[in-house]
Amino acid sequence: MLPRDPMILLSYVNTKLRDDYASLDDLCDSLDIDAGDLCGRLARVGYAYNHTNNRFQ
Repeated sequence: MLPRDPMILLSYVNTKLRDDYASLDDLCDSLDIDAGDLCGRLARVGYAYNHTNNRFQ
C-alpha cells in the first residue's frame, strides 16, 4: 500500500526509483499500481516525473 500523505509518497517513490527501479513503468508494474494515478497524485502537489533523472521533481 502506498503512503497517503503526498510528501511521504513523493519520498517513498523517489527512493524506490533511485534504489530499485530503472523506470516509473518498472516500479508501477512491480507494485501493481497505475502510473497515471500516481502521477496525478503527485501532480496535485506540484511534482512531475522526469524520465531523464528517473524521479519526480
